[in-house]
Amino acid sequence: MGFSDTTELSNGVKLPWLGLGVYKVTENAEDVIRAALDIGYRCIDTAAFYGNELEVGRAIRASGIPREEIFVTTKLWNDDQGYERALSAFERSREALGLEVVDLYLIHWPVQELYCESWFALEKLYRDGKARAIGVSNFAIPHITRVLREGELTPMLNQVEFHPFVYDQELLNYCMSMGIQLQAYSPLARAKRLNDPVLTKIAQHHNKKPSQIILRWGLEHGVATIPKTVNPERMRENADIFDFQLSDEEVAAIDALACNERIGVDPRTMPA
Repeated sequence: MGFSDTTELSNGVKLPWLGLGVYKVTENAEDVIRAALDIGYRCIDTAAFYGNELEVGRAIRASGIPREEIFVTTKLWNDDQGYERALSAFERSREALGLEVVDLYLIHWPVQELYCESWFALEKLYRDGKARAIGVSNFAIPHITRVLREGELTPMLNQVEFHPFVYDQELLNYCMSMGIQLQAYSPLARAKRLNDPVLTKIAQHHNKKPSQIILRWGLEHGVATIPKTVNPERMRENADIFDFQLSDEEVAAIDALACNERIGVDPRTMPA
């Protein structure tokens, strides 16, 4: 596995294991994304809610990198859920990005009574060839189960908060069993626990930083990851995780840190 390696979604679309998240990246967003592309990132994760789709599109065009080499994800925000509204919201996102086709379109959160209608809209976008892959974000097992029951297509990806302190093994196993790729946002828990002694000890053993150990741990579990940073040096550091592996014992030690210490809202508390 290397920086340019990909995992294959259930429909055959290839997703880079490592990408750049751009949540709250508004100041100099275009420069930040250009820097990431220059370093070698080929997966950019944005959302309508982030307010930087325009800058993502500009950066991609200015980079000179062929469009087919860059994987772009964006998301449907809560206020735009429902069938017709979702279709309209997608067109606004596509126009802002300046893209004919979006690589991955996700429902950002499972808004009760609307997320299934939204999913039907995503199914149409997929069938019409406007999105190469479709999926969900912040969906717990009951939400996915309902989508599977009422929809026709299985989500190709579920993007959730996932790091050693929110290690939801049940969700991971469920998604794997259904052919749904799990992708981690906030994989470093906003750097709040990088001094954990378990992580620092393993980092010293591999001559790496705790942040790199966390990102590698996610990959060892088959979870794609999109750490966010605006610092090019951190981008390089986050990408330097493909030249080592964790032992089974090290993975187990990190698994044991799980304590449901979340940065964001727990989707399991949201009604299905």
